Amino acid sequence: MVEMLIDKDWYQELKLGNVKNIASVSGGDINEAFKVETDQGDYFLKVQPNNDASFFDHEVEGLNLINSVATAPKVIRSGTFNGNGYLILEYKEFGNGSQYDLGKLVAKLHSKHNDKFGLDHNILNAKNPKINDWSDDWADFYVHQRLEVLEKEVQKKGYWNDYRNNLLEQLKTLIFEYYRDHPVEPSLLHGDLWNGNAGFTSDHQPILFDPDVFFGNREMDIAMTLLFGGFSQEFYQGYDSVYPFADGWKKRVPWYQTYYLLAHVNLFGETYGSSLENSLEQSIDF
Repeated sequence: MVEMLIDKDWYQELKLGNVKNIASVSGGDINEAFKVETDQGDYFLKVQPNNDASFFDHEVEGLNLINSVATAPKVIRSGTFNGNGYLILEYKEFGNGSQYDLGKLVAKLHSKHNDKFGLDHNILNAKNPKINDWSDDWADFYVHQRLEVLEKEVQKKGYWNDYRNNLLEQLKTLIFEYYRDHPVEPSLLHGDLWNGNAGFTSDHQPILFDPDVFFGNREMDIAMTLLFGGFSQEFYQGYDSVYPFADGWKKRVPWYQTYYLLAHVNLFGETYGSSLENSLEQSIDF
């Protein structure tokens, strides 16, 4: 990505007071990101080149939903300028803190419930598309609007075979059978809860970043925290102190890691193929 110039033409558009300095910072692989220092404070600016403000609508909704019960950067404003979408957030300095407190924060997030699974819009402009049609049934939602959506994507790219298909069909059957007798309550999920999207501010408070929210089974977020590590045992103890885990949750972790590994196969190809198969094999050994 070619770094764009945030020059004085932007200053009036941003409406952040007297701009003292704008510096490029790390902000992911799909946006340009900047720290904006002004006489009113510091801000975090994301810019999506050759797009418009609607690109950030889902992130804005997610941050606002999280902030209704937990902690995430606050949204200042989004807009479009010179053919580029932008999002302004409050700037947060990073620090360290208690994993126990971070677990409690995620439990608070999951304690925000809804009467249905899903969200009020689909996410179709992402590399891993998501269908969020409202559903009363978790198994139906997870199989048809998560697993099968990515199954089709990896099939189109040639990363599918009979062995993986057979395992996934067994997992789908298992999920439908299990949740027929074990209903779950829809929780607000972060949606992409790896350790890079959770941390601490300079005053040691836990905070969540870059959400991909929807209302689903909270075990999805927990499974993601265990997929790539970075969360200590204290995190899970803190979580359990606020919102106790359901019986047998550890056995169901592979059910949800399968989804995230499908997403990684879709993005990065066969690098994650063996991990996907391993997760599928563990899933049906229930």
